[in-house]
Amino acid sequence: MPTLPLDLTDPAVVADPYPAFTRARSQAPVQWHEGLGLWLAFTHAEANAVLRDRRLGRIWSDRAPAERFGSFNLIHRNAILEMEPPDHTRLRRLISTAFARGHVERLRPWVEELARELVDELVERSAGTEPVDVLSGMAEELPVAVIAELLGVPEGDRPLLRPWSNAIVKMYEYGRTTAVEDDAERAAAEFVAYLRELAADRRRHLGDDLVSHLVSVRDAEGDRLTEDELVTTCILLLNAGHEATVNVSGNGLLALLEHPDQLRRLRDDPGLLPTAIEELMRFDSPLQLFERTATEDVGIGGITVARGQKIAALLGSANHDPAVFADPGTLDVGRAENPHISFGAGVHFCIGAPLARVELQASFGALLERTSHLELGRPAQRRPEFVIRGLRELPVVLTR
Repeated sequence: MPTLPLDLTDPAVVADPYPAFTRARSQAPVQWHEGLGLWLAFTHAEANAVLRDRRLGRIWSDRAPAERFGSFNLIHRNAILEMEPPDHTRLRRLISTAFARGHVERLRPWVEELARELVDELVERSAGTEPVDVLSGMAEELPVAVIAELLGVPEGDRPLLRPWSNAIVKMYEYGRTTAVEDDAERAAAEFVAYLRELAADRRRHLGDDLVSHLVSVRDAEGDRLTEDELVTTCILLLNAGHEATVNVSGNGLLALLEHPDQLRRLRDDPGLLPTAIEELMRFDSPLQLFERTATEDVGIGGITVARGQKIAALLGSANHDPAVFADPGTLDVGRAENPHISFGAGVHFCIGAPLARVELQASFGALLERTSHLELGRPAQRRPEFVIRGLRELPVVLTR
């Protein structure tokens, strides 16, 4: 098998992977990566097939040694993201039943008001002259606050959530250190213990929050979530939900600041906002790589993924495939034909997508509504990870 000419730890690739994706797509749609020991799907058709083919599953294997990663393994072994039917079907049905009680739409006015308050604070601090970090001042604040409100986490406990999530998701990167792994396990253990207490409290005092509904929900067969499944679902909602929203906010605002014509276009026509959000997700995807494992030999993109082998969809590469997107390197906030796969596809399509869209429309809407001018105060700092693509800092000057 030829070695793939793509180094996912190369700082140049981490900073801007899209030129490397373009070169790789011109060679073959699916290629072997010797270093990672898996196949990579670069084109939209093949990445989409990886996400949808039922012979390519999310097969969780506990991290070893088990005694070192007890809590980390627990929150993944019971996660909907790591399951296949019939377990996945049962769990998704129960979670969807709780979500169907109108939680997302119930929160929309509250989310929009919170976004306006956060932008106003940024504008006051910047006063049109000083750069302020939009990432810590809004992009990170809003989704964590929304998930916490959705779950019914008491306000005093909310600062605990993001550090736990940050530590856990670093386990998804390649080339981790022992310290990173230890931090992830410690965070998982603390998060699990906290949510067990919260769930126990809700069993005694049911409210109108999502945890209360997850505690009490039953399906037509009388089935219900186990406590481990409930805890894992809450952690997944925070980790997957807020990481994606934070990074679309950061990557997307940076893209608009670097394309002032598109920012101006959006200001002139706020009705483009829903379309623009989809384009920002496509243009610089918050999640770049999603793995699957073959449960039998699978032919895809001219190669055979042998039973037990892994193949990963490169979402950012797929979202820049010129066979599907006209001028994929061009940011177009009015792009009407936009079948991006940033939320995934198939049975594992992101269950939190409607909530993410509400948050993103609220935050970008507030930025447009409450400011007259935005500009980059100094160069943005990008995080040094490939899989979860985001910024460390986004210093922006905001003018009322």
